[in-house]
Amino acid sequence: MEDLQKDFFEMLEAVAYEVEQFFIGITELVDEVAENVQSVIGTDIDQCLQEIFEPLAEIYLDFEEIVNETDQSFTYIVDTVEPTAHKHPACIGCRNYHGQVYSGNLLVCGMHPYGWEDKNCPDWESFGKDSSTSRDIF
Repeated sequence: MEDLQKDFFEMLEAVAYEVEQFFIGITELVDEVAENVQSVIGTDIDQCLQEIFEPLAEIYLDFEEIVNETDQSFTYIVDTVEPTAHKHPACIGCRNYHGQVYSGNLLVCGMHPYGWEDKNCPDWESFGKDSSTSRDIF
């Protein structure tokens, strides 16, 4: 009976050793596969990202260059011109009057960019009931 118990435990130890060796082998195989997958996917991802972002970077740089060229050629508001009895008299006291100069061009208002010819503009509006500005200045 002792031999039977001894054989049983030896067989159990052998099975345990083989199972341990199996899992060690699986772990090494999984590590190797993971390294290979990571190197392949990492390379593919790097190439994919490079293919996506290089054109975007070029577009951005081209856009930035266009914006810089536009900024240099565009003149911002240079001056404000007030209406007088001799120049744009219909605009005196009008809430729609803009009167700012852009790139050397006066924008009188949104409805009449170049101003109104006579003293009575059909789109003239006062600033409100309490406004001290009157249309009848002339």
